[in-house]
Order: sequence, then C-alpha cells, then structure tokens
Amino acid sequence: MSEESAGKFGNGNRNGTGNGDAAADGNAPAPAEPPAGSRAEEPRVLFEKDGRVARVTLNRPAVLNAMDLRTHEELARAWDAFEADDDLWVAVLSGAGDRAFSVGQDLKELAARDRDGTAGTATFGSRGRPGWPRLTERFELAKPVVASVRGYAIGGGFELALACDLVIAAEDSTFALPEARLGLMAGAGGVFRLTRQLPWKTAMGHLLTGRPMDARRAFELGLVNEVVPAAELDACTDRWVSDILRCAPLSVRAIKEAATRSATVPLEEAFAMRYPWEERRMAGRDAVEGPLAFVEKRTPDWQGR
Repeated sequence: MSEESAGKFGNGNRNGTGNGDAAADGNAPAPAEPPAGSRAEEPRVLFEKDGRVARVTLNRPAVLNAMDLRTHEELARAWDAFEADDDLWVAVLSGAGDRAFSVGQDLKELAARDRDGTAGTATFGSRGRPGWPRLTERFELAKPVVASVRGYAIGGGFELALACDLVIAAEDSTFALPEARLGLMAGAGGVFRLTRQLPWKTAMGHLLTGRPMDARRAFELGLVNEVVPAAELDACTDRWVSDILRCAPLSVRAIKEAATRSATVPLEEAFAMRYPWEERRMAGRDAVEGPLAFVEKRTPDWQGR
C-alpha cells in the first residue's frame, strides 16, 4: 500500500466520553507509554483507498491501539469517507502492530478526565460524543466491513469487531468484554450484540465475568469466520475481500440490509418490509449484467448501479 494513496484523518478536538469501552482484561499487559512527543502528531487512524477497498487502521500500536477521543473523531471521518465514496465497495478494519486489534477505551485518558471533572457520565451509545455515529451505531451502513484481528480485541475493540460483518482472526487473538471488572458498561453494543450473536447463557457467561476467549473458541461459537496463523492473516483477509468483490455490490448491500433489518422481526413481517437497497438492486443495471454474463460465459462487469 503506497504512502501516496494513504489518507490520514487527524486533529479531532470535540470533548466527550469514551462510552463504556474497556481498555483491557486482567491478562492483557498494560500498554507502554510512548516517548514524550514521539507520536503526538501522528494520525490515530490511517485511511487508504486500495482499488475498491477502504483500509482503515487504528494507529496507536504503542498503547495497543487504545481509543481516545481523538481516535473516535478520526474514525468517524474514515467511515464518512467510506460511506460517501461510490468507488469503495468494502472496508477492512485492522490495528497497527502485532499485539492488538484494539484494547478499547484509553482508560488513562478517562481517568485523567475523571480527575479534572470533565468526563461526565456515559452509558449506551455515543450520540452527542466525539465520533458519533461510531461504527457500532452506523445501522444504515450497507457496505460490508471486514475486521482483520490480531492480538487483543478487548472491550471497545471487541465491540468494533462485533459490529463488523466478517471477522478474520489470527491464532493469537483474544476477545473479551471486561467492563464488569472495571465498573463500566459494554455500552458500544457489546451487551446487545453478544447476546444476539451467541446463545444466551454463553454470552452472559462472558458479560458477567469478563472472561476472555481465544480465537479458536470464538470461531467455534460463530463469532469469527476463519482463524489462521498470524503470518497468514493479511492474505486470508484479502481472499475474503476478493470473494466479496466478485459479487454485485448492490446485491451485497441489499443482502446486508435485509439480513440486518429483518433479524428481530417475525418471518411474515420480514417478507413484507421495504428494503431501499433491494429496490435499487432490482432497478439496477447489475441485475441484468449478472445473468447475461453467466449466459455469455464471461466475468460480470459490475458497475454498482
């Protein structure tokens, strides 16, 4: 990925809380402090357009990609850019370095804000806070997002992964929601998504104790699509992305929209609901191109319209 094509989002300055993302469980090492001034001006989030793919990277490896307020501001800009760009059809979210996807909220920043009285209170959701709407609340985002996870995905980091459509994990990954151990709440969707994506008692076991799970266990439970050695993570993620890009983009968005919106309604109601992306797919050129390319024995030329 060339430096010239990398867009960087920085210098967010709105105030707010981290919204319940926990930094780490008892088994994760404390993030090392970066040398004074060494990373102060570096972007917290890297954004790169790579053909049809938006590559979004949490860029605080020295603190295990913990998310401070500025990180949330920069992430919001990245998701806004991805959502608005018709040339981008899928996003890959990852963490810089080889130790962590993200350990969630920067608890040192939160503690400092608690001490100076600027933290306020936080519960579910991020409305009115830096970076809103965060990925965990972009309910209308129809483009697919793939999480490429290595190392710790803790607290808000795990919540980000839960909000993605696919999760590819390295064998050394660890997932946990330890908020109960910290007097916090998994308010960025962890409580809601884990109980929807796992059997109830399995989810509650992790939520009420903060117990972590390794990548293999996450795969067995259906939270992860594939687990590979760390050295193969990027290649495996790219294979999944390539498979998505072989599909018609409007079909992909219509499928995601229909699956998401119908998940909690009765089947009869699901059939009767209106799905705007499905309406666009039905009326689009690609709905003609797919069958035509099949008959002509050639690769479809998807236009996304």
